[in-house]
Amino acid sequence: MRNPWRGPARLLLVAFSFTFGVTHGIAAEWKPEKNVEVMVPISAGSAADRTTRLIQRILQEKRLIDVSSSVVNKPGGGGTIGWTYLNQHAGDGHYVAVATIALVTNYIIGQSTFKYTDFTPLAMLMTEHVVFAVKADSGLKAGGDLLERLRKDPSSVTVTFAPSAGNQFHIAAGQVMKAAGGDPRKLKVIVYNGSREAMAAVLGGHIDVIVTAASNVVPQMTAGKMRTIALASVQRAGGPLAEIPTWKEQGADAAVGLWRSVIAPRGLSPAQIAYWDQVLTRLARTEEWQKELEANLASDIFVASRETRSFLDSQDRELRSALTELGLAKQ
Repeated sequence: MRNPWRGPARLLLVAFSFTFGVTHGIAAEWKPEKNVEVMVPISAGSAADRTTRLIQRILQEKRLIDVSSSVVNKPGGGGTIGWTYLNQHAGDGHYVAVATIALVTNYIIGQSTFKYTDFTPLAMLMTEHVVFAVKADSGLKAGGDLLERLRKDPSSVTVTFAPSAGNQFHIAAGQVMKAAGGDPRKLKVIVYNGSREAMAAVLGGHIDVIVTAASNVVPQMTAGKMRTIALASVQRAGGPLAEIPTWKEQGADAAVGLWRSVIAPRGLSPAQIAYWDQVLTRLARTEEWQKELEANLASDIFVASRETRSFLDSQDRELRSALTELGLAKQ
């Protein structure tokens, strides 16, 4: 899968030029007049929920908006409950939501009736790194060892992730299987409800490889209990992941990101979009937001509304292809 973040600096400049080019002309034509709801279609305590609550807190504490705001959780139905709620407020800029890659994948695999085109894109905010990790004493010392095992006998390797089939972790694992010359549908996977369960299974020696967010693995790496063998990204990361090679470096074209975006109901006016462009641009520049990126080993990939729609279009094509290879595409 092509990495959509090959030129984050270039995209950032595009976003800023677009944002300030439009907001100076029309942002003043609309401002929220009542409480702003920031919705997340996932339960409280999840990574996306934490991101949502940070966004709401920054909006208030930095006075990026002149009205009150609140977080609303609408979990269930593969996102359908939350997305239904959001689009009950069509054309209303007082409602925004935090979306993940599931906005695209859940529609493709038939878990949600809503497609990304049913909403107004506002911004791409961040992306976390996806890593492949093993128990510290595993015979799989590097990504190349995993590729070789998959080439010789795919059934000899068990891969785990959470919380559902067809997510970004499953896609990354399928890409590696394909790079090894195998059928992604025949990859031996065990899906757990949560990353802690999946991690425990690997640490207990019951499963060979976990595919998960980098922030889940780093504490185990630091404690000497796990080893990260590959990064599912075109470019290397920094910090504690600086020495981890990408899959591309090890002979596999495997790259997928844990991105977070902000969307709104369908039918927002240009003035409403321009308002949120300038608000979210300011949010992405705050010290609090930058600290969040650092804490989660995430990359700053901020782009405004126009570039966000283009990105989602490309993700739809690429994720649909990957999920078709896994035998999971239904839409």
